[in-house]
Amino acid sequence: MITYKKLWVLLNRRGYAQRDIISMAGISESTYQKLVKSEAVRLDVLERLCDALSVDIGDVCSFRGFRRR
Repeated sequence: MITYKKLWVLLNRRGYAQRDIISMAGISESTYQKLVKSEAVRLDVLERLCDALSVDIGDVCSFRGFRRR
């Protein structure tokens, strides 16, 4: 499962609002909502976010593997 918790911490720390990141990264409202819901987005979206924020992909998301029973 992918999580964007690091993205929200980063945006909060830098004082960015929703409209700021949508505009800076050139993403749609629906893509932003996917991020909010921790749904998968295309890699180019993550690249644009990283470029807009001048960070590495590991600074905006992380992957938590599934546990086996």
